[in-house]
Amino acid sequence: MKRLFMAALLLAAGMTAVTLPVNAKEDKIEAGIYAEDMDLSGLTVQEAKDRIEAYVESFGEAQITLNAVEGGTIVTTASELGLKWGNEAILEEAANFGRDGDILQCYKELRDLQYQNKVYAVKFDFDKSKIRTLIEENAAQYDREAVNATLTKTEEGFDITEGQSGVAVDTAASVEAVYDYLTGEWNGAGCEIDLVVTVEEPKGNAEDLAKVKDVLGTFTTSYSTSGGPRSANVANGCNLINGMTMYPGDEFSAYEVVSPFTEENGYYMAGSYLNGQVVDSLGGGICQVTTTLYNAVLLSELEVVERYNHSMIVTYVDPSADAAIAESSGKDFKFKNNLEYPIYIEGVTTPDKQITFTIYGVETRDSGREVSYESVVLERTVPDTEVIYADESLPVGYCVVQSAHVGYKAQLWKVVRENGVEVSREQVNSSTYMKAPRSATVGVASPDEGARNAIMAAIATNSVDEVKAVAGAYKAAADAAAAQAAADAAAQNPQTPEAPPVQETPPAQ
Repeated sequence: MKRLFMAALLLAAGMTAVTLPVNAKEDKIEAGIYAEDMDLSGLTVQEAKDRIEAYVESFGEAQITLNAVEGGTIVTTASELGLKWGNEAILEEAANFGRDGDILQCYKELRDLQYQNKVYAVKFDFDKSKIRTLIEENAAQYDREAVNATLTKTEEGFDITEGQSGVAVDTAASVEAVYDYLTGEWNGAGCEIDLVVTVEEPKGNAEDLAKVKDVLGTFTTSYSTSGGPRSANVANGCNLINGMTMYPGDEFSAYEVVSPFTEENGYYMAGSYLNGQVVDSLGGGICQVTTTLYNAVLLSELEVVERYNHSMIVTYVDPSADAAIAESSGKDFKFKNNLEYPIYIEGVTTPDKQITFTIYGVETRDSGREVSYESVVLERTVPDTEVIYADESLPVGYCVVQSAHVGYKAQLWKVVRENGVEVSREQVNSSTYMKAPRSATVGVASPDEGARNAIMAAIATNSVDEVKAVAGAYKAAADAAAAQAAADAAAQNPQTPEAPPVQETPPAQ
């Protein structure tokens, strides 16, 4: 028994002596170990790493084409997508092959190398963030937004324009698809990969829109006292809104539709409210457009999402029946189509300066139902002072007077009647309008000390009428002096042709 034990021990010792790795002391990879077709025999770990990384980098210039929407392509290279070695763990396995494990395992591994090479597969990896950035920066140009079916009002009725499907690259899904292909199927050659595309179906169809023919609500206001610029702004804002088709659940933002308030977008300088003053601004008068639409929306019983009153009272609707928008303060008028069917908004202006909004849809309310709105004034505050602003940059004779604005607190109530009998009354909103005193902005600059003293004395009376009278007298005298100077000049130069009269060109309507 003792002899058998000693024989086994000697055999094991002999195996160890025979199979100890030749390169173990030098820390080099055993002969017969490959990465793909690269012979790593006798290489140090660092040398093997350098060789494999160079192999991976050799595929960096491979062209990869990403197919986007409708023939659009994004052409790139593997290196631009962050190509890198994806399974570096094989390097440690290769270095420890035939050395790591018990004596019998190491013996078997090294013996097998004498008959068959050990070949490790090299895998590729990529940088998802670079794939995502490439798609985000380049794919959107090929997307196509869905175009909903729309209505157009004509004298004969409505024309229907069918919609068009939209297509767009799904960035998140496309990143995963590209990454999965490159790390799982790519062989290092040039390739094409289809991005993931989503299809957005348009809203509406001819059948739905053919039902839109009933008047749900209509409202008219007058801007007959407005000058040319304000009238042009009202007409422009009305045209920008006219013709909109809204589907169930759609939300309308007046500011988004009628802005920006620029000359390029059709606006002129006209009066608007700012901090209790009437000032000129691009788009002055646009709030009459939104106010008229607001009342048509109320009569149609659509859902009002956001509404603000003016800072001071307006005259074209009752208190609390207005809807202001303003870029500086973030005021907007928004409403939602909370009905089961599409609606169509028609906006028109007339030569006699009337603006009307009519909302068409499918009437589902009972024929005996009547909706009206009542303005209730809770408080009325009349300003009891006058304010005079002296302006050193303007000449004596200049005087602009702004009328006083009465302050109000008011509510708007919705009244519903069925077959002539009131069945409900509910508050819609409440509004507070600031009071503003009558004011005058007066020029006080003059080389004539007497004129300056006279206008300053008028200002000291705190009477707008007194200031207006004194300034008017100086303006009349200045106008007369200018006319006389022009006549004298003409008499001295009779050959000078008379200048044509200045004509004001009305803005486009």
